[in-house]
Amino acid sequence: MTKSVFLGTLTVAGLAAGLASAATLDDVKARGELNCGVSTGLTGFSLPDANGNWTGFDVSLCRAVAAAVLGDGTKVKFVPTTGQTRFTALASGEVDMLARNSTWTFSRDTDLKLDFVGVNYYDGQGFMVRKDLGVTSAKELDGATVCIQTGTTTELNLADWFKVNNLSYTPVAVETNAEGEQQYAAGACDAYTTDASGLAATRAAFADPENHIILPEIISKEPLGPAVRHGDNEWADIVRWTLNALIAAEEYGVTSANMEELAANSPNPEIQRVLGVQGDLGKMIRLDNDWAKRAIAVGGNYGEIFAATIGEATPIGLARGLNAQWTQGGLLYAPPFR
Repeated sequence: MTKSVFLGTLTVAGLAAGLASAATLDDVKARGELNCGVSTGLTGFSLPDANGNWTGFDVSLCRAVAAAVLGDGTKVKFVPTTGQTRFTALASGEVDMLARNSTWTFSRDTDLKLDFVGVNYYDGQGFMVRKDLGVTSAKELDGATVCIQTGTTTELNLADWFKVNNLSYTPVAVETNAEGEQQYAAGACDAYTTDASGLAATRAAFADPENHIILPEIISKEPLGPAVRHGDNEWADIVRWTLNALIAAEEYGVTSANMEELAANSPNPEIQRVLGVQGDLGKMIRLDNDWAKRAIAVGGNYGEIFAATIGEATPIGLARGLNAQWTQGGLLYAPPFR
């Protein structure tokens, strides 16, 4: 969600990525566990409970990849990372993949030498304020104090937007989303800005969510998705096509409940290929043909995961919007399995 843009950080991480091993699949199999980088805690996306069990939208992708590769979605070590440590953790090999609401940008793809293997959430930066502030538009925030995570493109987006709209503001620097929540809740700033999904998650965690509103302006494009180290194409393919399998499963009506029935009886060749009944797709990525079935079985297809973790029936209350299937007016689209 936060986006580090310091050039020194980019260069160091990029060099480390170039030295990273290109055998992540072998490392994960030998270790018997997937090391997955997640946020330090964001309700609905990645959050540990009192017993240390992680759940959420991003967590579900980690578990799906572990199931595809290791046959068990519980074989994941979740590594909490901040906006400033996440890319170093990936480049150094501390984690095998990032699944922590990171935005796909030019510099990250090139200078950091990361590979974003897809988009699992289309987002944009917004603003949250208390209702009693009496503000209904971000354009009414002239002179406001704004809580913002430092060293991020969120910070740069904010500066650009206020400049374009000829408005002034005073930034209140925070290090993590948790600190941002605390400062905003304590009244240290008039508004909190981050990705709109993060604002919804933050609001849901408050004791009085009804007293806070997310303003209508979206001031940036934030395609969020899983990232891996550059240069390990085989591992990138595995993470990419695991995500695609979850998306395709929803499109074709394959759920965790009906998967076995469809594998045995569906006349649709695409469903048969996704579920490993036809073709030999698993062999192409050094997995068996049931890899996608296992990925889907852990938490369901993309729609099931969305509904269970951040959907309209959850405290987060997010509508599908741009994250609906392409057949439903959204942007989700999995390439063909053939």
